Amino acid sequence: MCHVKLDTWLVHWFIMLHVQPISNKKKNNKQLGAWGEEIAAKYLKNKGFDILDRNYLKKWGEIDIVARESNKVRFIEVKTVSYETKQDLKLAVSRGTWRPEENVHPWKLKKLSRAIESWLLEKDYSGDWQIDVLAIRIVPCEKYATVLFIENVIL
Repeated sequence: MCHVKLDTWLVHWFIMLHVQPISNKKKNNKQLGAWGEEIAAKYLKNKGFDILDRNYLKKWGEIDIVARESNKVRFIEVKTVSYETKQDLKLAVSRGTWRPEENVHPWKLKKLSRAIESWLLEKDYSGDWQIDVLAIRIVPCEKYATVLFIENVIL
């Protein structure tokens, strides 16, 4: 697991989400996902990946991030959860509860595989590729995030 330093503008974005009323839960979930994807993109860039696409969307599926490392294209699904405090996050990790990567279920993988097929055809790409998952846990009010990179997920 890796700790990520958050930019000031990203922290401001986190704080805006944190103070939103609960009635905007769907909007908050979208914002939370967008933050996670931003953290994921920054993490990948820091690891030497080239970002080729973000939020590649078709009516039958979406790819959060398409990146290249060496000669391999990586299709990356980002899952994000938030916590009120670092202590809450640490407790969840120690108990093995509420793991963001568990939200990559068979239905999601099926939609992802359809979107990948479309991307490969559109880009006329026939090289090596794989699917990865980035599990992001954030504590907005403490400007803290962790990243777990799970490589080469099998469909």
